[in-house]
Amino acid sequence: MKIIIDTMLPREWFERLERHELVPDTCLAEANGDWQDAEVLTTNFYKPVRKELLDKLPNLKLVAQFGVGYDNIDVEECHRRGILVTNTPQPVIEPTAELCMALIMGIARRTAELDRGIRENAVQFGLLRNLGHSLYGKTLGIIGMGNIGRSVARRAIACGMKIVYHNRHRLDLQLDNLQFDNLEKEVIRQAEYVDMETLLRTADYVSLNLPYTKAVHHLIGERELKMMKPEAFLINTARGAHVDEKMLVKALREKWIAGAALDVYEHEPEISEELKDLDNVLLVPHIGTGTWEGRKAMCDAMTDNIIAYANNETDKMTTV
Repeated sequence: MKIIIDTMLPREWFERLERHELVPDTCLAEANGDWQDAEVLTTNFYKPVRKELLDKLPNLKLVAQFGVGYDNIDVEECHRRGILVTNTPQPVIEPTAELCMALIMGIARRTAELDRGIRENAVQFGLLRNLGHSLYGKTLGIIGMGNIGRSVARRAIACGMKIVYHNRHRLDLQLDNLQFDNLEKEVIRQAEYVDMETLLRTADYVSLNLPYTKAVHHLIGERELKMMKPEAFLINTARGAHVDEKMLVKALREKWIAGAALDVYEHEPEISEELKDLDNVLLVPHIGTGTWEGRKAMCDAMTDNIIAYANNETDKMTTV
């Protein structure tokens, strides 16, 4: 079985594959004749897997995504060709939720802005200088109350925040097919389900934690930004295309909202120069899952999927 690792990861993270006599090749170049007999391809958010690539891989049987989001993959075309697609949803939950809370705290207390100011000798100390905003007693609106959204909510509740959320469906503890631990159950009991407009008009912090599909492209645009309170902040650790970035720049410049904190961008990896020029936006380079522990756990989960495929144990794979 030929396995192409099209992602730069430490070789030692794939030792389990080698112990199962599944020795991976590494190929970071564009698909060519050397890929013809590849049966397994690992990929990531930055690597598009579309029809053009699939045409060059006639023996492909499995696309193993390194990460939870898979909008870089033409899943429908893969399924049409009988190619399985897997992802790694579990390891991304806690690191992404941690970053989301870090961004909320960072933009609220202006930590990056003030750090720059100190380094440039442009900050003066004083009782009414350098003021930020509190989290305690404020409302966090979560759009997308899945695994990551609930993990963010758990942290926010610990900070004394009220939670409102909007989801495709209201979370219901009575449904037998939903498995929640005790912490999640308490989060759901405390969180209030509201419609999108109510969330935008009432939340002090709006966090995007939903997967990307074409149906939610530019979910946050001019209309939605104008609904938000002037003192509200937008946080996006999901996908850049959820937000109309040009409108966000306008909203930040004209103070429709107080600020934003972004881990993802509409035209990633390119970041708008207009965003970079603004002080009321906190920018980090798509590091939601970017911890050593998180990356290793994601690699282990991807390896689990490949080993399960090799053993014909599809019930053990996280397929999409």
